[in-house]
Amino acid sequence: MDFTNSVDSFLDKEFKNQESTIYRDLSLNLKKLLLDSHLEPSERFMNFLAVATTLHNKEMMQLARVSLLELGTAPEHIQEASEVAGIMGMNNTYYKFRSFLSPETVEDYSRAGLRMQSLMKPQAGKQNFEMMSLAVSVVNGCSTCVSSHEKALRSLGVSADKIHDLARLAAVCKGLDSLKVAQG
Repeated sequence: MDFTNSVDSFLDKEFKNQESTIYRDLSLNLKKLLLDSHLEPSERFMNFLAVATTLHNKEMMQLARVSLLELGTAPEHIQEASEVAGIMGMNNTYYKFRSFLSPETVEDYSRAGLRMQSLMKPQAGKQNFEMMSLAVSVVNGCSTCVSSHEKALRSLGVSADKIHDLARLAAVCKGLDSLKVAQG
């Protein structure tokens, strides 16, 4: 499927009359990552949805959902892609807390004690869940979680090119979201 028109329409609608070089860089990067990356189309848009939800960007979320429906993605997989932002937001916040502690005190908090059963049997499969978890963790800036999910993806046989595209997609979405805020 060709999603060029959908992505172009999204950018035109959300960034009317935007002509700066920064916008040009960000929009071209988004097009590249959503239309022609190492990720499969469903992987692109599931991760786009997870990141968009993390950023609370309703327009990005809508583009991702519509694209996933056009791809024939199961409704429960779309829901999980939206909800990954919640469970990873919790984990990212907790593990960033731990990373701020001194080595002497971090062991006082050795067990998270937070329910995370959803990580055990994800609806969309372990690889998709790990990919979305990585992308959300990149946006949330949790080095512990980024490292953990990158390692899990490598052990599942996911290529460095795909992992790199996940990180780049998260970064571009964050940049576009910031640009949207800046333009008011």
